[in-house]
Amino acid sequence: MSYFDAASAVPLHPVAREALLASFDEGWADPARPYREGRRARLLLDAAREAAAEAVGCRPDELVFTPSGTQAVHSAMSGTLAARRRVGRHLVHSAVEHSSVLHAAAAHEAAGGTVTEVGVDRTGRVAAGDLAAALRPDTALAALQSANHEVGTEQPVEEAAAACREAGVPLLVDAAQSLPWGPVGGAWSLLTASAHKWGGPPGVGLLAVRKGTRFAPQGPQDERESGRVPGFGNLPAVVAAAASLRAVRAEAAAEAVRLRELVDRVRARVAEAVPDTEVVGDPVRRLPHLVTFSCLYVDGETLLHALDRAGFSVSSGSSCTSSTLTPSHVLRAMGVLSEGNIRVSLPAGTAGADVDRFLEVLPEAVRSVREKLGAPAAARPEADLSPAAEDEAAEHVVDALGKRCPVPVIELAKVIGDVPVGATLTVLADDEAARLDIPAWCGMRGQEYVGERAAGRGTAYVVRRLV
Repeated sequence: MSYFDAASAVPLHPVAREALLASFDEGWADPARPYREGRRARLLLDAAREAAAEAVGCRPDELVFTPSGTQAVHSAMSGTLAARRRVGRHLVHSAVEHSSVLHAAAAHEAAGGTVTEVGVDRTGRVAAGDLAAALRPDTALAALQSANHEVGTEQPVEEAAAACREAGVPLLVDAAQSLPWGPVGGAWSLLTASAHKWGGPPGVGLLAVRKGTRFAPQGPQDERESGRVPGFGNLPAVVAAAASLRAVRAEAAAEAVRLRELVDRVRARVAEAVPDTEVVGDPVRRLPHLVTFSCLYVDGETLLHALDRAGFSVSSGSSCTSSTLTPSHVLRAMGVLSEGNIRVSLPAGTAGADVDRFLEVLPEAVRSVREKLGAPAAARPEADLSPAAEDEAAEHVVDALGKRCPVPVIELAKVIGDVPVGATLTVLADDEAARLDIPAWCGMRGQEYVGERAAGRGTAYVVRRLV
């Protein structure tokens, strides 16, 4: 079985396993106690904090360990927003942030705060100027990930941090995906990460708050972790997380070069071997180990199961899965195809032979799924463009109400050949994915997406045939 979902979680690193087992014997006591066992535990905790701070690029006393990366994000946002409430209650974040940021932003807005979401281009990248333009005198916090979790696009953190510093606004960076590959540059104010993304044990997050950043931890506090994380921490897991981060960083430069070559191979061959496939994300400014693509006329859940049976564990941001009824907010913000979306993220040590076997299996897996769904195999011949035919085409409607992705687009593809060139066709659909996938289909097929309008049920999407 080939595990290609490192962006979700990485198998425990051998160094993490060794450190975890060793610290069960040495790090079980309370590090806040002055007796011998407590002092021993404290030494382990201090060493872990120093190692993690070195990897992050901050001072040890600026970094605390949390029970998860999500809690690190929530603590960072709530603590900063509370501390800067006199400045204002305005929050700025990109449209492609991790769900932990979006959930915290929704809670902030529900409590009376205001939020500005900054859009991205089709590669998923924020323009630093757009983020700077969103800052206001009452902006309390800005949030921008270092690299996207779903498509791997790197964000202009250094430029954004400079703009935030000029405006006097702290910048929170979610570095969960990028931290294993290197420190985040720029004058950021807060940074979060999660150990299970680099081969540390789950249940350990990092929160760095640089000196000079106003921060007021929310909720009950105690004397631990600078008052920012209450409770008795999982010291063995913390030690293992820090040890594995150091080990991963030592291998990162060489492994990044090797994995980037494998990902480039996937990006090139998928586009060649699988018809009607869109590779998404920035092709250059991206994480070295991650590639995402979407396959037209494919049910994402069925494709994931087909690849699983073939021995490959991958992830998906498609709406055509059992876990969600709407497309990924990242793909939606990018305006790219969401059907049959596959994210391949290679863990360190992935063999080139495994990637080659994946590329051999994928075309047949996609073909079989398309065949089961009755997707069109080839373009249909052009219809005659006559006044009578055009009048008839003007009334041509595809009723896809109640049908889920990718069926509305498949039905559109089946009948577009009956529509005269220059005439329009209307697709009625109540599936949220259609709002994203019909325009994407038009772009891939050289047709014109005219727009949408409300219908009695669902939405009417209008397409003009050009070819």
